[in-house]
Amino acid sequence: MENLSTLQKWRIAIRPFSLPASTMPVIFGNVLAVGFSAAPFHWLHFMAALLGIMLLHSAANMLNDVFDFRYGVDKTPTPVSGAVVRRLLSPATVLRAALILLAAGSAIGLWLAWSIGPGIFYLGVIGVVAAIFYTWKPIALKYHALGELAVFITFGILGVLGAWYVQMGRFDWLPVIWSIPISLHIVAILHANNWVDLKPDQSAGIRTIAGRIGGQRSKRYYAALIFSPFLLVIFFILLPRLMSIPIRPMPYCFLLTLLAFPKTWNLWQVARRWPESAETPVFQALDGATAQLNLFFGLSSIIAVLLHKLS
Repeated sequence: MENLSTLQKWRIAIRPFSLPASTMPVIFGNVLAVGFSAAPFHWLHFMAALLGIMLLHSAANMLNDVFDFRYGVDKTPTPVSGAVVRRLLSPATVLRAALILLAAGSAIGLWLAWSIGPGIFYLGVIGVVAAIFYTWKPIALKYHALGELAVFITFGILGVLGAWYVQMGRFDWLPVIWSIPISLHIVAILHANNWVDLKPDQSAGIRTIAGRIGGQRSKRYYAALIFSPFLLVIFFILLPRLMSIPIRPMPYCFLLTLLAFPKTWNLWQVARRWPESAETPVFQALDGATAQLNLFFGLSSIIAVLLHKLS
């Protein structure tokens, strides 16, 4: 067992490197609501939503770690493995902690629903159910190639839409449409993880999308996930202006997200060398590197909204 402090073990269990995947949509949705309306910024609601999603995401990470280990999916530690597979904490201990975090996040969601409106309650129920049944059999969304769809909807689309609702008290199509690029990068994180785990998942009978389409198609799928958000941003900026489509065009400030393209290209240089690079440390850490891309792209999107607000 690694000689680590208790705090370090729990940090590994939570896997904080993955938290931008859920926090970026929440921050983006809150800023988007204020940036495109005259509504005041509700700081308390924003902080509560941010803390709630962090608790729920951490709980989901820990539940995933426990059930993957229990079902024999994760046996060999990787650079981004959780605390259970690395034998730092027992499955029972991590499971109890995950349930506590799940309850705490749900309590925050209930308070927001009471303070703002029932919309948050419905979105929260979807998120909690997805977190619980992501790897919990017999449903186990991840094991039936539904993990990417679940993450795209809950942590991506609904993350932005819920954050918008926190500020505005109503739903709108704008955050749904503009959340798609960030949501695709979130899916890319998960697919990178499943692609890295392709062989052990197949050995355990787990059918992720990577397992269903194979390694070569996973390479092309990963390329589509990391590059298409840039095309969508350009599409959302130009097409409504050029073709008079009755949807609000993205401000030109969103071209700032192109600053994340060099990082994306570097990730592709790692991914395209598969299968030769499959056992290298840099490929094994591809999901963590993709999470950094998600962070950079998300921050660029948030700054773009702020620049539009100030213009």
